[in-house]
Amino acid sequence: MATDTLNSPGAARARAVRSSLRRRHLSEQIFRGFGILAIALALGFVVLLFVDVFRKGIPAFVQSNLHLSVTFDPEIIDVSPAPARNGFATEAEFTAASLAWQREVALLNWNQVIEASLRQAAPAGTDIDSRTLLSIAETNARHQVREMFVANPTLLGQTVEIDVLASANAANWIKGNINRELGDAQQQLAAPARALIDTFVDNGTISNGFAWSIFTNVDSRSAPAAAGLLGAFAGTMWMMLIVIVLAVPIGVAAAIYLEEFAPKSRLTDLIEVNINNLAAVPSIVFGLLGAAVFINWFHLPISAPIVGGLVLTLMTLPTIIIATRGALMGVSPALRQAALGMGASRTQMVFHHVLPVTFPSILTATILGVAHALGETAPLLLIGMKAFVASVPATPLDQATALPVQIFLWQGNENRNFFEPRTAAAIMVLLAVMILLNGVAIFLRSRLEKRA
Repeated sequence: MATDTLNSPGAARARAVRSSLRRRHLSEQIFRGFGILAIALALGFVVLLFVDVFRKGIPAFVQSNLHLSVTFDPEIIDVSPAPARNGFATEAEFTAASLAWQREVALLNWNQVIEASLRQAAPAGTDIDSRTLLSIAETNARHQVREMFVANPTLLGQTVEIDVLASANAANWIKGNINRELGDAQQQLAAPARALIDTFVDNGTISNGFAWSIFTNVDSRSAPAAAGLLGAFAGTMWMMLIVIVLAVPIGVAAAIYLEEFAPKSRLTDLIEVNINNLAAVPSIVFGLLGAAVFINWFHLPISAPIVGGLVLTLMTLPTIIIATRGALMGVSPALRQAALGMGASRTQMVFHHVLPVTFPSILTATILGVAHALGETAPLLLIGMKAFVASVPATPLDQATALPVQIFLWQGNENRNFFEPRTAAAIMVLLAVMILLNGVAIFLRSRLEKRA
C-alpha cells in the first residue's frame, strides 16, 4: 500500500516539483554568489586604484624647504636708489622711473646672493663649486629674493631669514626617489651636492613641509619643484562653467521639446536616432569638430577655455538629453491626464506638474554629465590645450590648460622620479573635484526628493 502511494502520479509530481525547486534555489544561490563576487571584484579594483594613487601621490604633498640667512650685500646688489614718489611731478614719470629701476635690478646676478647664503649655511671648509652648490636650491629662489628687494629696497645691507624651495633633484635625493647606491654617472646631483644636502638635513637647514605650491603656483619648466595646478584648475573651472551655462539649459530644453511637444514624424525619429548615436561617438571626434569649427572657422583662440567649454558642451549634450528624456518618460501618465483634466494647458502640465517631479533625476544626470566631461583629455589635446601655459586665465578667452591635460603633461615629463608623484597628486585633486560634484548631486537630489 505504501509502495503504491510512493509510486502514485501525485507523489511523482511532488518529487519533480521538489527537484525543480532545489535546482531553482541552487541556480538562485549561484547567481547571487556571482553577483556578490562581481561587486566584490569591482570594489576591490576601485580600492586598489585609490590605494595606488594615494600611495604614489601623498609624497608629492611634502616639499623640501631651505632655511637661509640671505644678506642683501651692497657689493653684489650694486644698484641706484629706488625712485621716490615725491621726486616726480607726474604719476607717469614716476612709473617710468620705477620700471627703469626694476629693469636695472633684474639685470643683477641674484644667483650670487643665493650662493653666498648657501655657503654661509654650509659647514666651514666645504669645498664646492658654484654650479654644484646652486643645484641644491630651486632656480626660482633668485626671483623670490629679487622680488623681496623690489618690494622693500630698504633691505639693502640687511640680513633676513627666508625659506626657499630645494630643487627637484634635491627633493628626489631627500625623499629617496632615486637609488642612493647608484654610481655618480647615474645620479642627478654631483657627489658634493648630495653630501651637503645630507648635512643640511641633519642640521635642520633643510626641512619638509606641506607643499602649498601645488595649489598656489602655476606650472613651471624652469623651476619644477615650484610647479603647481593653479592655472590648470582655473582653466578647468572656466570650462565647467561654460558647460553648465550652455549644455544644461539647451539639453533639458531639447529633451522637453522632443518628449512632450514634438510631433511624431520621420524627422523627430531621425533626430532621436542621431542623438543616441552622438552619445556613443568617441570624444576625440568632438575634439576634431571643435578644432575645425571653433578654431579654423570662428577663429577663436587656441588653447582657450572658451573652446574647451564649447567642445565639452557638444560632447555632454547627448547625455543630458537622453537622461532628461528618460526621467520624463518615467513620470506616470496619470499625472499628465490629471493635470489636463483639471483644465491645465499642455505647457502648464509640463512645467507645473511633470518637471517638478523629474527635477531630482534631471539634476543628477546633468551633474554626472558635467563630471564626466571634467575628466576628458583627448578633445582638449586636439584644440591645443596641451600647450605650456604659465599663467592663470582671467577670462575664458585667455590661454590655459586643464587638470586632465596637466596630468598628461606631467606624466610625460623627463624627470620621472619627481613628476610621477606629482602626477598622482594631480589625479587625487581631479578625483576630489569629481567626488565633490557627485556629492553635490546626491545632496541636491535628496533635498529635492524630500520636498517633492
